[in-house]
Amino acid sequence: MTDRSPSSSPPTAPPVARGPWRLPRIPRRWMPYLFISPFFLLFAAFGLFPLLFSVVLSLHSWDAAAGLGAMQWVGLDNYVYALTRDDGLRDTLYNTLWLAVVGGVPQHLVALPLAYYLHTAFRRWRNGVIGLYFLPFITSTVAVSLVFSALFSKDFGAINAGLRALHELPLLGALFPGSPIDWDQPEHTRWMVAIVVFWRYVGWNTVLYLSAIQTIPRDLFEAARVDGVSARQTFLHIVLPQLRPMVFFAVTLAIIGSLQLFEEPFILTGGTGGSGQAGKTVAMHLYSVAFTDGDFGTASAIAWLLFLLIAAATWLNNRLLGRQR
Repeated sequence: MTDRSPSSSPPTAPPVARGPWRLPRIPRRWMPYLFISPFFLLFAAFGLFPLLFSVVLSLHSWDAAAGLGAMQWVGLDNYVYALTRDDGLRDTLYNTLWLAVVGGVPQHLVALPLAYYLHTAFRRWRNGVIGLYFLPFITSTVAVSLVFSALFSKDFGAINAGLRALHELPLLGALFPGSPIDWDQPEHTRWMVAIVVFWRYVGWNTVLYLSAIQTIPRDLFEAARVDGVSARQTFLHIVLPQLRPMVFFAVTLAIIGSLQLFEEPFILTGGTGGSGQAGKTVAMHLYSVAFTDGDFGTASAIAWLLFLLIAAATWLNNRLLGRQR
């Protein structure tokens, strides 16, 4: 018969030997930091370190082939050279600002009424139409630029063929050129890049504005309809004031993207900026100074000057559109 008296105790298991590979016990309060540490480690290695190194590099003269020991302190000489003696920076800055205005401003002037039209005219097929407008934005920039390079061909491009067809129209034909346009010429290169930039990003801004319009309470539209307000007045006095925060956000993105424009002009002009470098942007000039001329110090200084320009433009945009009246 088994002894069930209180004095009896169950047999204890022998202690398990701990091998040298066993990790130390981590306190529970440190576990959240352990799980998020990979992000911070990757950010420090591939984000923060290059950022800080570019600041140091902008104050040095450095031949990358000679190693880090060849870095020589020059102070602010790289910034002074870029601002006073670098003619290429001034020319590319003009090109960049020109493309930002000509290629960027029409995006919003077209996207705003287009988004309102899509919201009011399309019900069942709205998502499909939006997808078609958004398709250029998600398409590879290289593929888009290569296709437009063929479209802008002087002798066989569809753009010149369409212009010749429009030139043959009565009355209005005089507004269009009768001879093929050489888009490689300096007076046409910037227009070519601006057209591609506009075509690629107008759909993106349309989706942004359409998503904001869909958040406007329907009661406002129904009240305007009952009061007999026209579609134009509804757009001007109801939709636009409600879209002010989204306009600020979209214009901010356009400013940053336009001043950092690189891929489209680089591929369309073969990386040279075209004849007379009329299509060369500041980002392309920065790339050329660093990897063609090997002057990484001046290139880093140009990068930080571009950052200051973007910060100033963003601050100005915040003063104009960011504050609610």
